[in-house]
Amino acid sequence: MTEHELLQQAGVQKIIAAFDLLPDILFWVKDTQSRIVYANTEFVQHQGFKHLEQVLNKTDYDFSPQHMAHQFVSDDERVLAGHQVTDRLELNHTSSGELGWFSTSKRILTDAKGNIIGTLGITRHLEKTSKTLLNVNAIEAPVKYIREHYYTNITIEKLADLAHLSVSALERRFKKYLAKTPNQFINETRLENARRLLIETSLPVGEIAYQCGFSGPSYFSKQLSN
Repeated sequence: MTEHELLQQAGVQKIIAAFDLLPDILFWVKDTQSRIVYANTEFVQHQGFKHLEQVLNKTDYDFSPQHMAHQFVSDDERVLAGHQVTDRLELNHTSSGELGWFSTSKRILTDAKGNIIGTLGITRHLEKTSKTLLNVNAIEAPVKYIREHYYTNITIEKLADLAHLSVSALERRFKKYLAKTPNQFINETRLENARRLLIETSLPVGEIAYQCGFSGPSYFSKQLSN
């Protein structure tokens, strides 16, 4: 029996159901409209539900704040366009509402003819992975500082001091574990909060730019459109 024949006999449903054996893994499959068509038990429970049927055909807008859901769906669209996400380290909310470290990977899903029919993804909560957490602890303090003070003038020197690292060492840690520079992370955090204000408030764009630490409305608009 060939590998292909073995997989056919086993059935895709039985294979992906094996993700229920991994308690720290969130696994999901979405169609091209970002609607959930399958998820493992950990994903279902993470969203606050008990049964798979309760999350089917729903999107991130049914689970997350609008500004976060917008980012997730935009991410899906980028994957559908050919971009891959591999072991991206993210600080996100846990099922209890607290912040925690996650590692996320996403891929396109194709049928037997190679047609794109959706996306699949895996997110791993790193709370139980002490070795990985040990590696990212050095940037935890500056990441927390950025998230709490994104609207201020943040210097790389201040972040390096918080991490007890040199500026060059801090930049290397950010590139290694977050795949971005400290300045890129600051900018993304400001954009994340700006999108939230755009959706949840009626504040003018200029005021939102000011509140989120951008130098001016024109620069903010340019960053928002990128």
